[in-house]
Amino acid sequence: MSRTIMLIPTGTNVGLTGVSLGVIRAMERQGVKLSVFKPVAQPRAGGDTPDQTTSIIRANSTISTAEPLKMSHVESLLSSNQQDVLMEQVVALYAENTKDADVILVEGIVPTNGYPFANQLNFDIAKTLGAEIIFVMSMGRDSAEQLKERIEIARSNFGGTKNEKIIGVLVNKVNAPIDEQGLARPDIAEIYHTPTFDGKKVTIEDLRKVSPLPVLGCIPWNIDLSASRAIDIAKHLNAKIVNEGAIKSRRIKHVSFCARNIPNMLSHLQANALLVTSADRADILVSASLSVMNGVEIGAILLTGGYEIDPGVKKLCQQAFDTGLPVFTVDTNTWQTSINLQNFNLEVPVDDHERIEEVQNFMADNIDSAWVKSLTEVVSSARRLSPPAFRYQLTELARKAGKTIVLPEGDEPRTIKAAMICAERGIAKCILLGNPDEVRRVATSQGVTLGAGIEIMDPEQVREKYVPRLVELRKNKGMTDVIAREQLADNVVLGTMMLENGDVDGLVSGAVHTTANTIRPPLQIIKTAPNSSLVSSVFFMLMPEQVYIYGDCAINPDPNAQELAEIAIQSADTAIAFGIEPRVAMISYSTGNSGQGADVEKVKEATRIAQEKRPDLMIDGPLQYDAAVMPDVAKSKAPNSQVAGKATVFIFPDLNTGNTTYKAVQRSADLVSIGPMLQGMRKPVNDLSRGALVDDIVYTIALTAIQATQQ
Repeated sequence: MSRTIMLIPTGTNVGLTGVSLGVIRAMERQGVKLSVFKPVAQPRAGGDTPDQTTSIIRANSTISTAEPLKMSHVESLLSSNQQDVLMEQVVALYAENTKDADVILVEGIVPTNGYPFANQLNFDIAKTLGAEIIFVMSMGRDSAEQLKERIEIARSNFGGTKNEKIIGVLVNKVNAPIDEQGLARPDIAEIYHTPTFDGKKVTIEDLRKVSPLPVLGCIPWNIDLSASRAIDIAKHLNAKIVNEGAIKSRRIKHVSFCARNIPNMLSHLQANALLVTSADRADILVSASLSVMNGVEIGAILLTGGYEIDPGVKKLCQQAFDTGLPVFTVDTNTWQTSINLQNFNLEVPVDDHERIEEVQNFMADNIDSAWVKSLTEVVSSARRLSPPAFRYQLTELARKAGKTIVLPEGDEPRTIKAAMICAERGIAKCILLGNPDEVRRVATSQGVTLGAGIEIMDPEQVREKYVPRLVELRKNKGMTDVIAREQLADNVVLGTMMLENGDVDGLVSGAVHTTANTIRPPLQIIKTAPNSSLVSSVFFMLMPEQVYIYGDCAINPDPNAQELAEIAIQSADTAIAFGIEPRVAMISYSTGNSGQGADVEKVKEATRIAQEKRPDLMIDGPLQYDAAVMPDVAKSKAPNSQVAGKATVFIFPDLNTGNTTYKAVQRSADLVSIGPMLQGMRKPVNDLSRGALVDDIVYTIALTAIQATQQ
């Protein structure tokens, strides 16, 4: 039976949308199948514009969401004393949109001066739906003891201690800097004047000691979650774009008004800064451009006063503009512009997918995982491993592994950022191969601090150590000291030798190097594991509702039946290792005995061999792709198959079919794929796409660390 959880805000400015997104992500990580129900839309600007939470979920996930009732409609029913009609409509929407969920998450409305009926309406909805209630609060100026009193008051408004449906409280914005009104209200001033907290830090233990309700989450203040895109600030100011650059992706974390002379402004020329200056300040423009050309990724430049940039100055700065530096201009003077910036709303836009992802993960990290797990203990329906659950599982398993991963592309910006994230999350210790001065310069230009958990290793200082071993390993191929030194000048070869020698646990490369450059040295030096006769690969395909495994889409051009069987077994074992129940479909252009030909016979034989070797696995084939993945097709084409219609591992007959299919699915469905991950090697090596995002590198490092534990 499904459970209904209702998040009820106890006041304004509690960060309800962010908390809701965090609870959703925490549930996704545990594989909870949920739907989200916002009974009444409550747009920030009032009126009947789209509701923020519902809009964000629809734009950034495939979670089922009901269409909220319009606030004007609700007010009309309440004012005409038709509360029963309103509750009937709420129940109808609820029943229509929440049939297949294990948990239905309901978001209440915020009590404001404009909606004084909010508390009573939230209570009525909770009772009508039989929902368990969780209060959402912010700390404000309160001490832990004062917060206790507010919790008691909130509970008294919803039936008091007799209401057993009140199960806990989520406290947001803990240890936030507070303004004169007692609000932790994010505004643009808090970006460029980094706030400090002068009081005693409150911990979740402090809250749990005094709270009359279980504290299910204690979410600390984090100003970085308010870092907006340059394009959003430009739109707010109705600015004219002078140089578009990377205006849609650059983040603003600092705002500096450049009114002083250059020596006093140098410290403000930093990564992610919005520089506000008059357009006739050529010295500021030139200095900022020089800083950009030296690798500092300034967020954007905002020109005030409505002046045009002098053509000569613009030409002088053009090379910096061409790096992606956004520049936009407004007609107002600097003072008026600063006032307009104060009115900028830092609420996350619906289309800011990256920031929404950060908000969700940060919030989820601070929500009690034991409580979330308890939600799954009372539901019995089968669960699929969703992409958020898979990514969360990767990072958790990697933390437990505690491995060291070498990154041969140590001075590559995305790789450096990924190493920092891995260190901060405890995913793995990363070794960056590269000139230490260059690595630190790139890190500084990207606003990255390289601390504990990251080691910078100078290849010039360690190459000689591996010359004798490389000669020994490759002497039958004519390897000499001279040739060994030449090959070790390639950081991928050097990293491979570190792995072979046991100095590191895994290797990740490919952000700059080709797949061949990354894989060839390990194939020559590391070679296959004792029980493997070949190396193959898989991609983790993060479908909207679950994760599939595709193999082999990167290594073996035309495997024979014996090799195809081994690829199937390797891929099934990979599925088990990463928490995916393996139901292996051997893909062909025909299902069962419906087709004939050499290609079909190869798949039939491979299926027989794999089933014979591993009778503990569910392996079936040949299966057409639609029969493998669609239950209705499976009923007609393979009614007796344990795999058809619910396959999780797809084994393609050759590289042409596999690679084409994976790319077609990835691009057509606009989904994330992680890989290729190599299977069958003695030690783990994994390749990246040269277009890899920072998160792609982080998760590849994580799965490499997990592989190292398995091996």
